[in-house]
Amino acid sequence: MNRKLRGALAALGVAGLASVTAVLGLGASSSAASPSTATTSAVPSWCGPKKITLALADGFGDNNWRQITTENARVEAAECPSVTKFVYTDGQGNTQKAISDIQGLVAQGISAMVDFPDAGPAMLPALTQAYKAGVVTVPYRVTPGGKAGVNYNYFISTNFTAAGVLWGKWLVKALPHGGNVVNLGGPPANSQSLEEFQGMQSVLKSHPNIKFIGQTPYNVTNWDPAQTQKVITALLAKFPKIDAITTDFGAALASSFGAFKQAGRKVPAVATEDSNLLSCDRKAMLATDPGFKLFTVDSQNWMVRAAVDFAVAKASGGTLPSSTVVPQLAFEDSLSGKPNRPICNASLPGTAFISSLQTSIVKDRLTVAQEKKALGVK
Repeated sequence: MNRKLRGALAALGVAGLASVTAVLGLGASSSAASPSTATTSAVPSWCGPKKITLALADGFGDNNWRQITTENARVEAAECPSVTKFVYTDGQGNTQKAISDIQGLVAQGISAMVDFPDAGPAMLPALTQAYKAGVVTVPYRVTPGGKAGVNYNYFISTNFTAAGVLWGKWLVKALPHGGNVVNLGGPPANSQSLEEFQGMQSVLKSHPNIKFIGQTPYNVTNWDPAQTQKVITALLAKFPKIDAITTDFGAALASSFGAFKQAGRKVPAVATEDSNLLSCDRKAMLATDPGFKLFTVDSQNWMVRAAVDFAVAKASGGTLPSSTVVPQLAFEDSLSGKPNRPICNASLPGTAFISSLQTSIVKDRLTVAQEKKALGVK
């Protein structure tokens, strides 16, 4: 995919759409973004000639992962001058609102829609309705069930089982004598957390001295830092021995480290997705706990770009990308140092994700300035 980062897309306000929580771009004085307002100098192959409107419908948008992911979508949409409007909706963790958001976007005549179906299969009827109404519909990351070509156009997936396998293999190294592991996940029955647990189980079935405690397949946190703190506090009160924690939202886990201090306990080994806060907190703790072990996979905020590419290509008449699958990648390992040792970037807020930043090799990520903008900091 040709996904070099360019400038920002000036977006419209959408009158009468009560479910829209934010319209990303310029104010009401701008009627549309046109090729002359876009800053891109080379149109990517997935951007066709037909003018379209694009929406990102989130099931839950109130955390830093979603903020940075939304900026990735907005910047990617800016690559295509045929996208004249980019609209964002936030279901706020309420399934009925997320459904209403999709229905409202269809009623307003949006051309294409990317959706994060947090509620899983509960979102399938609304997505199917949008697809049958002629809206190019592309759910991503968490499966809503159903089938591409029947209920939606494409599903952009990643192999969360592979992430679980990476975590499981690392746990075997981090806990050579075995131990108790607590697994944290998102909303109930979401495919990401379930598949990650399955991946870990496929490895740990050969290591019975490493066992999961607490709720399985995972303790529900809804990917919400406040809920994560409550869950961690309860687990510390219930289990005197926790040797490792696995979780698919490292930033939320880091926000609960105070609960360990309050309980007089050290933070155990952690396998998760990367988080600047997590790595910086670990760095600060090394003075008193030099044995703090950490492993992360790439947080994949940029995964939404693949969904945008497919949605825009289908709606605008561009060339479809080659694959609907985004790979899982190891990012940090305090034991091996490969591919990176834990990275703390003190110039960025704790809410940042280092894996989402551009490098000299990887271009389809955000600049430091864009990530700070997404997080509302200077």
